[in-house]
Amino acid sequence: MAATKRKRRGGLAVQAKKPKRNEKDAAPPAKRHTNAEEVEEEERDRIPGPVCKGKWKNKERILIFSSRGINFRTRHLMQDLRMLMPHSKADTKMDRKDKLFVINEVCEMKNCNKCIYFEAKKKQDLYMWLSNSPHGPSAKFLVQNIHTLAELKMTGNCLKGSRPLLSFDPAFDELPHYALLKELFIQIFSTPRYHPKSQPFVDHVFTFTILDNRIWFRNFQIIEEDAALVEIGPRFVLNLIKIFQGSFGGPTLYENPHYQSPNMHRRVIRSITAAKYREKQQVKDVQKLRKKEPKTLLPHDPTADVFVTPAEEKPIEIRWVKPEPKVDLKARKKRIYKRQRKMKQRMDSGKKK
Repeated sequence: MAATKRKRRGGLAVQAKKPKRNEKDAAPPAKRHTNAEEVEEEERDRIPGPVCKGKWKNKERILIFSSRGINFRTRHLMQDLRMLMPHSKADTKMDRKDKLFVINEVCEMKNCNKCIYFEAKKKQDLYMWLSNSPHGPSAKFLVQNIHTLAELKMTGNCLKGSRPLLSFDPAFDELPHYALLKELFIQIFSTPRYHPKSQPFVDHVFTFTILDNRIWFRNFQIIEEDAALVEIGPRFVLNLIKIFQGSFGGPTLYENPHYQSPNMHRRVIRSITAAKYREKQQVKDVQKLRKKEPKTLLPHDPTADVFVTPAEEKPIEIRWVKPEPKVDLKARKKRIYKRQRKMKQRMDSGKKK
């Protein structure tokens, strides 16, 4: 008798479904053995994939956004960084009147623990904030010599979302403030392992080089054949201003003594050009004064006329008759040709009549 199944509310008994018979179980044992051998051969020939099934543990998330008033180059640089960093998030532009402490709340709302904030001033100066939100530390940089991916058109290329290598100058380990910046760069620019949006490949390298008291950022492709480097872009230079203990503020841990503000730099350039203009005006005034001064008469030197030989005096002739005019041959030829043309025209008009 078939098994029956009762309903909860006291209905009629429903016949239970029979379990489906698997095709593999129904197949004879000889065929099953051959299928297993074929699967083993396929697994031997198949190349294992590069993806390693691991767990995403490093939950670093970077918020990349800017203030209002940035130019097109800054916007393209921001988009390039978002494309190179798959663990980044975007947000709308922040009003310049708002205080920087508001960014910590924005990071908390976006579930981000690191932040890259671009601050534009006077529509020509760009500042970059790197911060560990919400406890700090944070660093403020002046960004110079920006070249974006679309502008450079380099020959290098890399896979979108791949994890980069980070290469640091040996000078980062010599001074404590550079060591702090190195740790901040590692936590921000390194893509976490097994991130859902990342690719399990390493085909490019971020280089941070210290030269002329500035940090130079470059992005290179690693060529597989000979491990040579080809630049991809973008590239920019970071001029350190200050390092703060808190996030976007707090006590100052380090202040760069070599930093010169853009306003001061422009003021120095204007003063140099003004000094050049003043020098030219002074030279002109001196020349005018020299011209107005009376010339000093030197006494006559008797030996100055030793080698002077007097020329022969020619008699003066006075012409009482007007000289004949010169004959202009060109004008005479023109007159003759004109006369001949008129004669031809008369002849032709007479023939027509």
